[in-house]
Formats: sequence, C-alpha cells, structure tokens
Amino acid sequence: MKILRAAETDLAAALAGLSQNLGMSGAIVSEASRRKTVEVFGAPLTPLEVVRRILADVKTRGDEAVSEYCRKLDGAHLALKRFRVTLKEMKAAHDALPKALRDSLRRARKNIERFQRHIKVKPPAALTAADGGELRIEYRPLKRIAALVPGGRASYPSTALMTIIPAQVAGVQEVVMATPSLPDGSARPENLAVAHMLGLTEVYRFGGAHGVAALAFGTRTVPRVDMIVGPGNLFVTLAKREVYGECDLDMLAGPSEVLIIADESADPRYVAADLLSQAEHDPAASVLLTPSESVARRTVEELERQLPLLSREKAARACLDRYGFIAVTRSLDQAVALANQFAPEHLELAVKAPEKLLRDIRCAGAVFLGHQTPEPVGDYVAGPSHVLPTGGTARFAHGLNVNDFLRPMSVLKYSRKALAKAVNDVNIIARAEGLDAHARSATIRFER
Repeated sequence: MKILRAAETDLAAALAGLSQNLGMSGAIVSEASRRKTVEVFGAPLTPLEVVRRILADVKTRGDEAVSEYCRKLDGAHLALKRFRVTLKEMKAAHDALPKALRDSLRRARKNIERFQRHIKVKPPAALTAADGGELRIEYRPLKRIAALVPGGRASYPSTALMTIIPAQVAGVQEVVMATPSLPDGSARPENLAVAHMLGLTEVYRFGGAHGVAALAFGTRTVPRVDMIVGPGNLFVTLAKREVYGECDLDMLAGPSEVLIIADESADPRYVAADLLSQAEHDPAASVLLTPSESVARRTVEELERQLPLLSREKAARACLDRYGFIAVTRSLDQAVALANQFAPEHLELAVKAPEKLLRDIRCAGAVFLGHQTPEPVGDYVAGPSHVLPTGGTARFAHGLNVNDFLRPMSVLKYSRKALAKAVNDVNIIARAEGLDAHARSATIRFER
C-alpha cells in the first residue's frame, strides 16, 4: 500500500481522483460482466445502456422479461409461479440456520429496533399562526416498500436487518424483500432466514436491474412499491437512478469506503485491520490520514503481516493497490479538512480526543469514535443502519433510518376570524402572480 506525503503530493487531488474512480462515472464493471453484456445483448453496451434496455423491456413485457433476465443474467430458470419465495422455504431456511448465527442476528435485531425507535421523529405541538390559524405536521408511514438484499456472490443477512427493520419501526404496512436467485433457482438461505425472523410474507427471488424495474413499474405478479431501498452493484444503482419518480429511493450507493484519521495514540494493528475490513469487498476505498510518519510506516508493516491471514487475501491486496493509500498529512487539521472533502461513508477517528475532533467533522455517513469502535460494529450490531452514502454524497445525503419511511404531511386549520386576518394578503399576493382564481377562493368567503 503506497504512502503519500503532503510535502510531495496534492492529497486533495488524490482523494478526488479516488472518489471519481469509485463513483458511477468510474463505471467499475468486472470483466465477467463485460463478457455477459456481449453475450446477452450482442454488443459491448455501456452499463447505462444495458440498464435502460432492461428497464424498457420489463416495463413493456413485465413478468416475461423478468423471467428472461433471470435466466440470461443469473442462469436461473424461474417460472412465474416461482418468483415468490414460499413461507415454507423461509421457515426451513430459518430452522436450518446455525444456532450461534441465529442468536447473533436476533441480538442485532433488538439493537437495531431499539435505536430506530429512539430516533423516530415525533410530531411537534401545533403552532398558532400570527393570524390565528392552526398549523401542524403529521407523519404517515409509506404503504409499500421494497428492500434489495444482495445475494449473488454472497449472502448479506445484515443488510436485510438494516433495511427492513427501520421500515417496520416506521409502521410500513407492506415490506417486500428482493434477493437474487442462484443458478438453481434458490435464494441465499441466510437472507430467507432473516425474512422469516422479521415476519415477512412477500419475498422475491430476483435482483439486478430487472428486479428494480419489476418493483418500480409493477407487473402482473409483482405489485409496484412506493420506495426501493438497499445496496447493489453498478447496474442496480443505475437502475435505481433511472426509476426515481416512479418511486422513491434511499440513495445511490456505490462501493464501500473507510477513511481513518489517526494520531500517535493509534495502534497500527487496529488501523491495518480496519483498512482491510473494507478492502476485502474489492472494490472499496481504504484510506488512512495521519500526521505521524511512524504510524504510517508501521501500518504498512501490519498490512503485510495481516493480509496472508485473510481468506480474501488476493482481492484485498488488489483493492489496496488500486483504491487505497496512506497519507502523511501536515497536521490533524489538514486530515479533517481532507476528510470533509472526501465525505466518506465510514469515518474512523482513531485519535486521543475523538469527541473534540468530531466537532469539526461536517461530512460523513457514519463516524466511529476512538480506538475501540471499529467500523464493522456498525455493519452488524450497533443499531444505526449500515446503508450509508458513498462516493462523496455524504456532503448532502444521510444514512437510511426509520424517518425515511415516514412522509411528513402539513395540516392547516383556519377559522373565519383567522381567515379574515389573512385574506387581504392572500388576495394581494395571488393577484400579483396573475392568479385571480386563487384570490377569489379566499375573498369569496367574505362577499355578501
């Protein structure tokens, strides 16, 4: 893993380049995906062209198109009646889960529910307007949402917990899970086990852009949803962006990121392990910013010691080479400024006084304070959702939470006396805008 130094390198430019390479404009697609594109579509289409073709096809042909793409892209031959996972399959997956894993998932579930209830927004008291009207906000949960749970290369039961529980705490009536089918037509049993654990009754064994299309547009067998949440590969993210307006979205998330700010108090063993926790995703960003040359050098040594211990050593090593670096900054202040520029998904403050440093952090998906708060504790058990903004979007976006599933609704109530005080201003402003019908809607109530 390379070491960059502020005295020799424009660190801001290095971080900007990393963000661009990992973002949607970087169009990170595996060679296998490129070959699959040519095989399925007969031409080397761009990812966006692929997605638009799939969306248009599913919108036109519905279930038949979804079934066709499950076969062509996932290798799964699914009859329409097999789109939906049966309750029996979900229960069997749950019962077959190793007890230790089942117990850990249950504890994680309790932690997530507890945190989401704690942060659930409560309507403020009604406000009496200057003219005497009553104004308030009420919140209503969305009726129907879909959670995308990855399951192509691996199972992600934690993502099922982190996307579905906030919606359930919000009071969403219909929560749907969509998870990719394997070549034999099954779905990852760990994902199905969580669906059973959370009481879901509607789970579909498809993913990808075709799954996003089915959920956003609706088909004969798949009712459309109000919101789609959850992560996916580049094709899923592009599909989500294309269907926005047909339904709501959580965010457009890309490859995972961790940025660590460390001072002399940091333990290079911990820092290296935390960098590797993201690098094993490949692609992912793993960056260390430290004013300490010693911490930088010892972290590189630790990475070399720990890499051979990983089952995904090859992928993690390649990821560190392509999308990772250690930067020796002039100061902690410069490290903070660079972190705010990068706006990482995960920001670890491995420093002596993390709370003090936190005051200057403006842009991050989630912040992990101190030497005993590794990022994976947030991935699995702490409580906040691990669905977080990436690619610099933490400048304006936030992590998924219970309140994203609540729709605020303004409520206004005027008496005749209150309206009498407001009617002249309504009349004047409406006529200034050339909207005399708006004006008369108010003034007619005071005509004899």
